[in-house]
Amino acid sequence: MPRLAPGFVPPVAIDARRRTPIYRQLYEWFRTAILAGQLRPGQRLPSTRQLAAELGVSRIPVLGAYEQLHAEGYLESFVGAGTCVARSIPERAPLIGRPAARHAAGRVPNGVGPRRTSRLARTIFQTDQSWLGNPGAFRISLPALDQFPSTVWARLVNRHARRVTRGMMAYGDPMGDGSLRAAIAEYVGAARAVRCDPSQIMVTTGSQQGLLVTARVLLDARDAVWVEDPAYPGARQALLAAGARMVPVPVDEDGLDVARGTRASPSARAVYITPSHQHPLGVTMSATRRMTLLDWASRAGAWIIEDDYDSEYRFDSRPITSLHSMDADARVIYVGTFSKVLFPALRLGYVVVPKDLVPAFSAMRDASDVFSSTLYQAVVNDFIREGHFARHIRRMRMVYMERRQALVDAIRHEAGGRLEVIGAAAGLHLAALLPPGVSDEDVARRAAAKGILVTPLSSCCFSAPQRGGLILGYGGITPHDIREGVKTLAGCLEGR
Repeated sequence: MPRLAPGFVPPVAIDARRRTPIYRQLYEWFRTAILAGQLRPGQRLPSTRQLAAELGVSRIPVLGAYEQLHAEGYLESFVGAGTCVARSIPERAPLIGRPAARHAAGRVPNGVGPRRTSRLARTIFQTDQSWLGNPGAFRISLPALDQFPSTVWARLVNRHARRVTRGMMAYGDPMGDGSLRAAIAEYVGAARAVRCDPSQIMVTTGSQQGLLVTARVLLDARDAVWVEDPAYPGARQALLAAGARMVPVPVDEDGLDVARGTRASPSARAVYITPSHQHPLGVTMSATRRMTLLDWASRAGAWIIEDDYDSEYRFDSRPITSLHSMDADARVIYVGTFSKVLFPALRLGYVVVPKDLVPAFSAMRDASDVFSSTLYQAVVNDFIREGHFARHIRRMRMVYMERRQALVDAIRHEAGGRLEVIGAAAGLHLAALLPPGVSDEDVARRAAAKGILVTPLSSCCFSAPQRGGLILGYGGITPHDIREGVKTLAGCLEGR
């Protein structure tokens, strides 16, 4: 090996007044100098004793810096030759260590063009959602967080946090905690007439993951899937992520038009549907359409993905029973969530899986993120078992009924000639149609500029709708703020 160059002392800069320890300052200086090319591969460094004397510091921080740089592969040592910059460092080291780059972390260097992402990422990113840039009034899917029984919840969390078991800290079952699965099976059986046993329940990190896992289990790339038009955007994203080919099927006052779907793609692999409270229009699928859909699925060997996202809240009648309750051929995969009933940050949902598909769903869930938080599963189990869940739903029906009426009345009073309310019989949102020719996206952007978050109906459609509309969430906003928000929105409708 050729003899290395003498170890001249480089212009190391340290500042004793900084709160950063000296060993860390030395480490960062050498690392930056190596990455920036100031110190070249194979270049000999001064000994720790020599550098400490030159800087007027103890040898201990110098030893610490050298050891860290050795451990990370920036330095290497040779018998009789001392310490040098690792010869494996590329001649053109990455520029991330340069000071300018450190101050602009994450920025693309000048002169670098658009960097390639996957076709899937580009497809999902294409949707313009500039109106989502604020947390203002009328955000959809947001429950009444001000009405949540936080004291009860905190007590249950503390109960389990104080006595965390080894089982709760270890890896959990991909299908979920057994006690919670049993509680969910009892709940959906009683409230939604879903016939299942606990072994068929898969606890997920929210309904979005439930949709994604379901799509990945059931669909191959380019498989055709009927999708309601308009539809829940999150379901479209999940199906895109699975590589599905979506077939838009119109929705009318009776729900998804099965006859149109059959003509468009008679051998589709699956259908995504929100039959109890169509998202976003709010219509309920008629019994005739439900039976027709189940008959088609049985004959075609297709799957029905039923998203029952907020069926607990219905105001003009008792909750509609699930499509799953009519299924005699085990063709329906039922997806539910606690996000709309409790709070979104909980990130817990569930899927009711046909018995023969349980192993496939369990394996796919294991490959996704293994399992959901065991602590929150235990807390939700107690929340259900001790009756808090049922009491909360009963109380919230009255709260949401009041808020829904406040919104309907405010629209009638402030914007009656410019907004036509539809789909106000259930859930946490309603849709309102705009006059012909008015762009719902333009209205949404004007509203966002004034701190109001409304979702344009067109963002849920596969093609431009005949009439634009606005989707207005009322669950997470008080009646007073609803009235004030509608006043602001009325001004946006007039271009103010």
